[in-house]
Amino acid sequence: MTFRRQRRDLIGAASLILLLPEVAWARSFAAFERDLAREEKYFQRMDEPAPTFDLHDMDGHAVSLADLHGKIVVLNFIYTSCPDVCPLESERIAELQRLIKPGPVRDRVRFISITADPVRDTPDVMKAYGAAHGLDPATWSFLASGADHPETTIALSRRYHNSFLKEADGSFTHGVVFHVIDAEGQWRGNFHGLNWKPEHLVTFVRALATGNYDTGTGWWSSLLQKIENLF
Repeated sequence: MTFRRQRRDLIGAASLILLLPEVAWARSFAAFERDLAREEKYFQRMDEPAPTFDLHDMDGHAVSLADLHGKIVVLNFIYTSCPDVCPLESERIAELQRLIKPGPVRDRVRFISITADPVRDTPDVMKAYGAAHGLDPATWSFLASGADHPETTIALSRRYHNSFLKEADGSFTHGVVFHVIDAEGQWRGNFHGLNWKPEHLVTFVRALATGNYDTGTGWWSSLLQKIENLF
């Protein structure tokens, strides 16, 4: 290739980067999502405003979704007397906390569990539950609506497309979903059940937190490779 041809190609590639940065990154994230969906069959792409909430944490402090602006939120619904899947959900969160090492990404992530049984799940009960399942309060909060508003969190779970059906013995029949919300309050994805790979959710969270969502095989990588080949 002649020097003139190299120079022309370099200028063209550089111009493309300058003129289309938003398109490039948008396509890169779409490629990332497609790759993730191929690798993780329990992942569901979402793109809509996350349902808002105004609840209280274990210390009685008010917490709203707006308060979490700037954080990547991983949210699930549980209740402490759940005899089967809820403890497994909580242990999965503890595992995710360990996988996300201390640093810039961890500082931008907040795990939120919301109880579907605010009458029995008092602040003391919720604190004991978190400790029993190894949940680190530095990046995890357990929220409730309070005993005076027992239907609030059930109604909220429905807005997140969950189903909590109260049985005669006080237990709940319910699904298992981990919802991922970006720093702007946009609902970006769901991880259904418990069979998904923790590293896949961590990768998704890191992508949202850092903007580094190129997978190495998409259009953006192809463009960068062409530029590198000019030198």
